[in-house]
Amino acid sequence: MLAFSAGLIFFACAFCEKLPKNVTIDGIEVGGKSAAEAVRLVRGSIEENLKTKSLTIIGADKKYVFSYPEIGYKDNLQKLVKAVKKGNSYTAEVGFYLNGLSEISHCICDEQSRPVTEPYAIFNETGAPFTYGAGSDGLKADRNKLVADVRASLAGGFCDVKVEYKTLKRTETLSAVKSKTRLISAFTTYFDSSNADRAHNISLAAATVNGTVLTPGGVFSFNGVVGERTTARGFKSAKIIEKGEFVDGVGGGVCQVSTTLYNAALLAGCRITEFHPHSLAVSYVPPSCDAMVSGTYYDLKFENSLSEKLYIRATAGKGYITFYFYGKGDGAQYSYASRVTGNIPAPEEVTDDPSRVKDGRDGILSEGYLTVTRGGIKKTVLFRKDKYLPLTRVVTQELPPEEEEAEQP
Repeated sequence: MLAFSAGLIFFACAFCEKLPKNVTIDGIEVGGKSAAEAVRLVRGSIEENLKTKSLTIIGADKKYVFSYPEIGYKDNLQKLVKAVKKGNSYTAEVGFYLNGLSEISHCICDEQSRPVTEPYAIFNETGAPFTYGAGSDGLKADRNKLVADVRASLAGGFCDVKVEYKTLKRTETLSAVKSKTRLISAFTTYFDSSNADRAHNISLAAATVNGTVLTPGGVFSFNGVVGERTTARGFKSAKIIEKGEFVDGVGGGVCQVSTTLYNAALLAGCRITEFHPHSLAVSYVPPSCDAMVSGTYYDLKFENSLSEKLYIRATAGKGYITFYFYGKGDGAQYSYASRVTGNIPAPEEVTDDPSRVKDGRDGILSEGYLTVTRGGIKKTVLFRKDKYLPLTRVVTQELPPEEEEAEQP
């Protein structure tokens, strides 16, 4: 401990000793001054000179300027003053540095870098189906180069430093994006637009489906998307099929929406996972082409079995509804056809009440066939078999000829 204390006293005394006469450091006369005072004088000169300098880093759209005390320095003055000799001139070794260079370079490079913007497609619910953007290449500021250039500038003449960049290329092309958003199927059915309540229900249900995006492997549920058909949700009363009869019911016409969607999905190559035929044949599609929905228990479901997203658009105009499916497709072409295979004669009921008279309709046995053409090879499969009930025909009892004559005036 005594030895250590003695060393400190010796060092302090040595640093307080006067320097030899006629000694200059960086052109400053320090002869006859204490080492501490000499160091202070020279450092003061270094700092005054440093205050006149600045370091400018130039980015693509911004400049970053640093000056003292953000720029610091280190020197060899304490060592130098111990070795000076009378009548000599010395130059201090001074090195400049930017305080916090690691953090500063990170911040500048993060701010100056620009991520890649890949080409994109925005799906629109109205107007043009998609809005496209070409995207842009990205820029990555070269941090290692920036740090090296800053150090070189501070070691030299404080020249401006320019941020250098590496280009980050887009990985996709706009044409590739467009190939994933082409029209792959469409299907239209028609209705009587003068039936305002039914037309309203069709438009309302179509609007809820419009704009749906189905990811690969995703399953679409008509009931899940359209929701419950109630007056509270805006649906009105129109003809529905119930217990083999056409009767008024809230949401009449929605089955035409599900049927139109079913056919568009089938032609797009989707995998139909749930569908239900009507109990009676409908007029807006051939037999074995319908897909009835009711309540929460009869649903239409299909899966996007393709490799890319499916985009669904619906247009409900005056007397028609069309569904469009956009995507990449799977390279196949799909077509669908129905075939009537049998007839179910309508039963006949006789009545003496003219108000009960109504036309009947025979029932139908039918089949639906799906044709897939891939690579020039066509394959047709039986997709479904259906039975549509007949409608009872109600007629009045014909009177015998003599009775008819007796009733004539």
